[in-house]
Amino acid sequence: MLSFVDLATRPEFAVTAANCRNDHANWSAVESHRHVQVVLVRQGRFRRRVRGVDTDVDPTVGYVGMPGEEEHFAHPAGGDVCTSISLTPALWRALAGDTPRLATSTVYVDARLDLAHRRLLATARTPDVDYAGAERLTGLIRHIVDQVGAAPVPGSTSAGPADRAVVAAARDLVRDAHPAATGLIPLAAHLDVSPYRLSRAFTRELGVPLTRYRNRVRVTRALDRLEAGENRLGALAADLGFADQAHFTRTLRDHLGHTPTALRRLLAQGPPDG
Repeated sequence: MLSFVDLATRPEFAVTAANCRNDHANWSAVESHRHVQVVLVRQGRFRRRVRGVDTDVDPTVGYVGMPGEEEHFAHPAGGDVCTSISLTPALWRALAGDTPRLATSTVYVDARLDLAHRRLLATARTPDVDYAGAERLTGLIRHIVDQVGAAPVPGSTSAGPADRAVVAAARDLVRDAHPAATGLIPLAAHLDVSPYRLSRAFTRELGVPLTRYRNRVRVTRALDRLEAGENRLGALAADLGFADQAHFTRTLRDHLGHTPTALRRLLAQGPPDG
Protein backbone atom coordinates (compact mmCIF):
# COMPACT_ATOMS: atom_id res chain seq x y z
CA MET A 1 0.00 0.00 0.00
CA LEU A 2 1.33 3.43 -1.01
CA SER A 3 0.27 6.72 0.58
CA PHE A 4 1.33 10.28 -0.23
CA VAL A 5 1.31 13.52 1.75
CA ASP A 6 1.93 16.77 -0.15
CA LEU A 7 4.38 18.89 1.83
CA ALA A 8 4.76 21.74 -0.66
CA THR A 9 3.18 22.22 -4.08
CA ARG A 10 3.91 24.99 -6.56
CA PRO A 11 3.56 25.14 -10.37
CA GLU A 12 7.31 24.50 -10.81
CA PHE A 13 7.86 21.87 -8.12
CA ALA A 14 6.26 19.62 -5.56
CA VAL A 15 7.68 17.99 -2.43
CA THR A 16 5.81 14.87 -1.35
CA ALA A 17 6.28 12.37 1.48
CA ALA A 18 5.69 8.82 0.24
CA ASN A 19 5.07 5.93 2.61
CA CYS A 20 5.20 2.48 1.01
CA ARG A 21 4.14 -0.56 3.01
CA ASN A 22 4.58 -3.07 0.18
CA ASP A 23 6.54 -6.24 0.76
CA HIS A 24 6.50 -7.77 -2.72
CA ALA A 25 9.75 -9.14 -4.09
CA ASN A 26 8.51 -9.15 -7.70
CA TRP A 27 8.88 -6.20 -10.03
CA SER A 28 5.98 -3.77 -10.41
CA ALA A 29 4.32 -2.81 -13.67
CA VAL A 30 6.12 -0.12 -15.65
CA GLU A 31 5.88 3.44 -14.30
CA SER A 32 6.87 6.75 -15.88
CA HIS A 33 6.58 10.47 -15.16
CA ARG A 34 6.17 13.71 -17.09
CA HIS A 35 8.45 15.65 -14.75
CA VAL A 36 11.94 15.10 -13.30
CA GLN A 37 11.69 13.06 -10.09
CA VAL A 38 14.33 13.23 -7.34
CA VAL A 39 13.74 10.54 -4.72
CA LEU A 40 15.56 10.43 -1.39
CA VAL A 41 14.92 7.75 1.24
CA ARG A 42 14.38 8.51 4.91
CA GLN A 43 13.77 4.94 6.12
CA GLY A 44 13.85 1.46 4.62
CA ARG A 45 15.02 0.36 1.20
CA PHE A 46 13.75 -0.92 -2.12
CA ARG A 47 14.96 -1.82 -5.61
CA ARG A 48 14.60 0.18 -8.82
CA ARG A 49 15.13 -1.01 -12.39
CA VAL A 50 15.60 1.41 -15.29
CA ARG A 51 17.16 0.71 -18.69
CA GLY A 52 17.90 -2.85 -17.54
CA VAL A 53 20.02 -1.76 -14.54
CA ASP A 54 18.92 -2.68 -11.00
CA THR A 55 19.78 -0.38 -8.09
CA ASP A 56 19.37 -0.85 -4.33
CA VAL A 57 17.91 2.42 -3.02
CA ASP A 58 18.27 3.35 0.67
CA PRO A 59 19.17 6.44 2.75
CA THR A 60 22.66 6.48 1.20
CA VAL A 61 21.59 6.06 -2.44
CA GLY A 62 18.79 8.00 -4.13
CA TYR A 63 17.96 8.59 -7.76
CA VAL A 64 16.92 11.09 -10.40
CA GLY A 65 14.15 9.92 -12.73
CA MET A 66 13.95 11.70 -16.06
CA PRO A 67 10.68 12.33 -17.93
CA GLY A 68 9.48 9.34 -19.91
CA GLU A 69 11.88 6.83 -18.34
CA GLU A 70 10.32 3.42 -17.79
CA GLU A 71 10.85 2.26 -14.22
CA HIS A 72 10.06 -0.89 -12.25
CA PHE A 73 10.17 -1.24 -8.45
CA ALA A 74 10.43 -4.13 -6.00
CA HIS A 75 10.24 -4.17 -2.19
CA PRO A 76 11.83 -7.43 -1.03
CA ALA A 77 12.81 -5.93 2.34
CA GLY A 78 9.42 -4.43 3.26
CA GLY A 79 8.31 -0.82 3.22
CA ASP A 80 10.06 2.52 3.07
CA VAL A 81 9.56 6.23 3.68
CA CYS A 82 10.77 8.57 0.93
CA THR A 83 10.73 12.18 -0.16
CA SER A 84 9.76 12.63 -3.80
CA ILE A 85 10.67 15.98 -5.36
CA SER A 86 9.01 16.68 -8.69
CA LEU A 87 10.52 19.38 -10.92
CA THR A 88 9.26 20.67 -14.24
CA PRO A 89 11.77 20.05 -17.06
CA ALA A 90 12.21 23.82 -17.33
CA LEU A 91 13.19 24.16 -13.66
CA TRP A 92 15.54 21.17 -13.92
CA ARG A 93 17.30 22.80 -16.90
CA ALA A 94 17.52 26.09 -15.03
CA LEU A 95 19.23 24.35 -12.10
CA ALA A 96 21.30 21.76 -13.97
CA GLY A 97 22.42 24.11 -16.74
CA ASP A 98 24.22 22.31 -19.53
CA THR A 99 24.67 19.12 -17.49
CA PRO A 100 23.88 16.31 -19.93
CA ARG A 101 21.20 13.75 -19.29
CA LEU A 102 22.69 11.34 -16.79
CA ALA A 103 24.13 8.07 -18.05
CA THR A 104 22.84 6.65 -14.76
CA SER A 105 20.13 8.03 -12.54
CA THR A 106 21.68 6.80 -9.30
CA VAL A 107 22.93 9.45 -6.86
CA TYR A 108 25.19 8.82 -3.88
CA VAL A 109 23.61 10.64 -0.93
CA ASP A 110 26.56 11.98 1.01
CA ALA A 111 26.12 13.40 4.51
CA ARG A 112 25.76 16.99 3.31
CA LEU A 113 22.97 16.00 0.96
CA ASP A 114 21.31 14.09 3.81
CA LEU A 115 21.41 17.22 5.97
CA ALA A 116 20.07 19.38 3.11
CA HIS A 117 17.21 16.89 2.70
CA ARG A 118 16.30 17.07 6.39
CA ARG A 119 16.41 20.88 6.40
CA LEU A 120 14.23 21.04 3.28
CA LEU A 121 11.61 18.89 5.03
CA ALA A 122 11.72 21.17 8.08
CA THR A 123 11.11 24.23 5.89
CA ALA A 124 8.39 22.53 3.82
CA ARG A 125 6.32 22.26 6.98
CA THR A 126 6.34 26.06 7.43
CA PRO A 127 4.37 28.71 5.51
CA ASP A 128 7.54 30.16 3.93
CA VAL A 129 7.71 27.77 0.98
CA ASP A 130 8.09 30.32 -1.79
CA TYR A 131 11.32 31.80 -0.44
CA ALA A 132 12.90 29.69 2.31
CA GLY A 133 11.56 26.44 0.89
CA ALA A 134 12.56 27.31 -2.67
CA GLU A 135 16.05 28.30 -1.50
CA ARG A 136 16.60 24.99 0.24
CA LEU A 137 15.09 23.06 -2.65
CA THR A 138 17.30 24.69 -5.28
CA GLY A 139 20.36 24.28 -3.04
CA LEU A 140 19.62 20.57 -2.64
CA ILE A 141 19.20 20.05 -6.40
CA ARG A 142 22.40 21.95 -7.15
CA HIS A 143 24.17 19.73 -4.63
CA ILE A 144 23.01 16.69 -6.57
CA VAL A 145 24.08 18.18 -9.90
CA ASP A 146 27.49 19.19 -8.50
CA GLN A 147 28.06 15.84 -6.78
CA VAL A 148 27.24 13.77 -9.83
CA GLY A 149 29.38 16.00 -12.03
CA ALA A 150 32.35 16.07 -9.66
CA ALA A 151 32.64 12.39 -8.72
CA PRO A 152 32.56 9.03 -10.48
CA VAL A 153 28.95 8.28 -11.30
CA PRO A 154 27.52 5.66 -8.91
CA GLY A 155 26.10 2.59 -10.58
CA SER A 156 28.14 3.11 -13.74
CA THR A 157 28.95 0.23 -16.03
CA SER A 158 32.64 0.28 -14.95
CA ALA A 159 31.72 -2.29 -12.30
CA GLY A 160 30.50 -5.63 -13.63
CA PRO A 161 27.38 -7.46 -12.38
CA ALA A 162 29.36 -9.67 -9.99
CA ASP A 163 31.10 -6.71 -8.36
CA ARG A 164 27.83 -4.78 -8.16
CA ALA A 165 26.30 -7.73 -6.30
CA VAL A 166 29.24 -7.80 -3.88
CA VAL A 167 28.91 -4.07 -3.22
CA ALA A 168 25.15 -4.40 -2.67
CA ALA A 169 25.74 -7.20 -0.15
CA ALA A 170 28.44 -5.17 1.63
CA ARG A 171 26.08 -2.19 1.87
CA ASP A 172 23.43 -4.42 3.49
CA LEU A 173 25.89 -5.69 6.09
CA VAL A 174 27.23 -2.22 6.93
CA ARG A 175 23.73 -0.72 7.10
CA ASP A 176 22.49 -3.53 9.36
CA ALA A 177 25.58 -3.33 11.63
CA HIS A 178 26.31 -7.01 11.00
CA PRO A 179 29.13 -8.44 13.18
CA ALA A 180 31.20 -9.03 10.02
CA ALA A 181 31.08 -5.29 9.23
CA THR A 182 33.61 -4.38 11.92
CA GLY A 183 36.35 -4.05 9.31
CA LEU A 184 37.32 -4.57 5.69
CA ILE A 185 38.98 -7.96 6.21
CA PRO A 186 36.14 -9.69 8.14
CA LEU A 187 33.61 -8.13 5.77
CA ALA A 188 35.44 -9.46 2.72
CA ALA A 189 35.82 -12.88 4.36
CA HIS A 190 32.08 -13.01 5.05
CA LEU A 191 31.40 -12.19 1.39
CA ASP A 192 34.04 -14.71 0.22
CA VAL A 193 36.00 -12.14 -1.80
CA SER A 194 39.45 -10.65 -1.36
CA PRO A 195 39.71 -7.40 0.63
CA TYR A 196 41.36 -5.76 -2.38
CA ARG A 197 38.51 -6.71 -4.70
CA LEU A 198 35.87 -5.48 -2.25
CA SER A 199 37.66 -2.18 -1.66
CA ARG A 200 38.24 -1.56 -5.37
CA ALA A 201 34.71 -2.55 -6.39
CA PHE A 202 33.14 -0.36 -3.72
CA THR A 203 34.98 2.77 -4.81
CA ARG A 204 34.29 2.02 -8.47
CA GLU A 205 30.56 1.47 -7.88
CA LEU A 206 29.72 4.27 -5.41
CA GLY A 207 32.52 6.74 -6.00
CA VAL A 208 33.62 6.71 -2.33
CA PRO A 209 35.83 4.32 -0.34
CA LEU A 210 34.24 1.69 1.87
CA THR A 211 35.67 3.37 4.99
CA ARG A 212 33.94 6.65 4.17
CA TYR A 213 30.69 4.85 3.36
CA ARG A 214 30.74 3.11 6.74
CA ASN A 215 31.17 6.46 8.47
CA ARG A 216 28.46 7.91 6.22
CA VAL A 217 26.00 5.32 7.60
CA ARG A 218 26.99 6.20 11.16
CA VAL A 219 26.48 9.90 10.40
CA THR A 220 22.91 9.13 9.28
CA ARG A 221 22.22 7.41 12.59
CA ALA A 222 23.73 10.37 14.43
CA LEU A 223 21.50 12.81 12.53
CA ASP A 224 18.45 10.71 13.34
CA ARG A 225 19.26 10.85 17.05
CA LEU A 226 20.15 14.55 17.05
CA GLU A 227 16.99 15.38 15.13
CA ALA A 228 15.01 13.50 17.78
CA GLY A 229 16.54 15.70 20.50
CA GLU A 230 19.42 13.55 21.78
CA ASN A 231 21.76 15.65 23.94
CA ARG A 232 23.95 12.99 25.56
CA LEU A 233 26.78 13.23 23.04
CA GLY A 234 29.17 10.91 24.86
CA ALA A 235 26.55 8.16 25.04
CA LEU A 236 25.59 8.75 21.42
CA ALA A 237 29.22 8.42 20.31
CA ALA A 238 29.54 5.13 22.21
CA ASP A 239 26.25 3.78 20.83
CA LEU A 240 27.46 4.45 17.27
CA GLY A 241 30.79 2.71 17.81
CA PHE A 242 33.12 5.72 17.87
CA ALA A 243 36.27 5.54 19.96
CA ASP A 244 35.20 8.57 21.99
CA GLN A 245 33.26 11.82 21.74
CA ALA A 246 36.20 13.61 20.11
CA HIS A 247 36.32 10.98 17.35
CA PHE A 248 32.56 11.37 16.89
CA THR A 249 32.87 15.16 16.63
CA ARG A 250 35.74 14.97 14.12
CA THR A 251 33.78 12.58 11.90
CA LEU A 252 30.67 14.76 11.83
CA ARG A 253 32.74 17.87 11.14
CA ASP A 254 34.54 16.04 8.32
CA HIS A 255 31.30 14.88 6.68
CA LEU A 256 29.09 17.88 7.42
CA GLY A 257 31.28 20.81 8.40
CA HIS A 258 29.49 21.15 11.76
CA THR A 259 29.89 19.88 15.31
CA PRO A 260 27.13 17.76 16.89
CA THR A 261 25.97 20.75 18.94
CA ALA A 262 25.73 22.97 15.85
CA LEU A 263 23.89 20.23 13.95
CA ARG A 264 21.33 19.93 16.71
CA ARG A 265 20.60 23.65 16.35
CA LEU A 266 20.42 23.42 12.55
CA LEU A 267 18.00 20.50 12.65
CA ALA A 268 15.75 22.37 15.05
CA GLN A 269 15.49 25.39 12.73
CA GLY A 270 12.74 26.00 10.21
CA PRO A 271 13.42 28.66 7.57
CA PRO A 272 16.99 29.86 7.02
CA ASP A 273 18.25 32.65 9.25
CA GLY A 274 17.37 36.15 8.10
